[in-house]
Amino acid sequence: MIDLGTLSKLDPRESWPNEAQDFTPWLAEHLDMLGETLQMDLELVDRENAIGDFAADIVARDLGADRIVVIENQLEPTNHRHLGQLITYAAGLDAGAVIWISTEIRDEHRQALDWLNRHAESATQFFGVVVELLRIDDSKPAPSFRPVAFPNNWRPEPGGTGATEISERGRAYQEFFQRLIDELREKHHFTNARRGLRKNWYRFASGTAGVAYDIAFAEQRKFRVGLRIRVGDRPITTLAFEHLRTRAAEFESQFGETLEWEPREGRRSARVAVYRPGSIDEPSEVQEELVHWAIDRLLRFKKVFGPYLTDILAQARRDSDTPV
Repeated sequence: MIDLGTLSKLDPRESWPNEAQDFTPWLAEHLDMLGETLQMDLELVDRENAIGDFAADIVARDLGADRIVVIENQLEPTNHRHLGQLITYAAGLDAGAVIWISTEIRDEHRQALDWLNRHAESATQFFGVVVELLRIDDSKPAPSFRPVAFPNNWRPEPGGTGATEISERGRAYQEFFQRLIDELREKHHFTNARRGLRKNWYRFASGTAGVAYDIAFAEQRKFRVGLRIRVGDRPITTLAFEHLRTRAAEFESQFGETLEWEPREGRRSARVAVYRPGSIDEPSEVQEELVHWAIDRLLRFKKVFGPYLTDILAQARRDSDTPV
């Protein structure tokens, strides 16, 4: 006889007594769980971000689509006030996606989100997500996110024109990155992303806000894998990059290849990268080689740089506050 446990639902306030003080900080630190549910690589941008007289609970970035995501939380049934705030936040931040998390998405609000998804002229997507706290017998409580409102064409190309035809080059990019993403997700648990997009680059969360793993078909038929640093304040980006570069010999020894250190003065980001010849016009067997080459380098970047990123950005922020 199979011995099965009993699944029960708990009041979310047993673990998060206060929405603002408990749930929002917890979610900000566990965006990967929400991202896995919604097939996004979410990186925290800000908490309590001011928009006029209001403040969005969480502002994140969906790295794969390079778009702003606004997240509003309610540990109670949805209400009209929060619906209005969501629309205000979407407009104020030019958000590509808006996520409304609640213990109960009321039917009239689910219908409103569905209507917005059908009629919004922009690329903004609206999600209604129910948060639940579950337990099997006497186990620890486990959070669960359940989407109940979402776009019909979940994850279309952000910023697209709505045209149904895809250019051959766009289709080639989409198919290439789809193969790469699927293998990264299924074999290496590297990403939550599930859909390749029609563009020549893709980014993945590093686990440290302001830093992403980057892949691109670059100019002059070069193919690139790297680490992209883009903190809101350019001086902090520069400091973080220089802290990494002071250990270039150590990192390159561990990585096993010479790396390109690109401060990119005048740009909002800096980059550490490795290149090889390659373009989207290559035959299928060469593209397959590019996929495996990229995955190998992504895993190396994560192994070599990943353990140091949080500390290096923290040091850069401390240094930027040091009086000269």
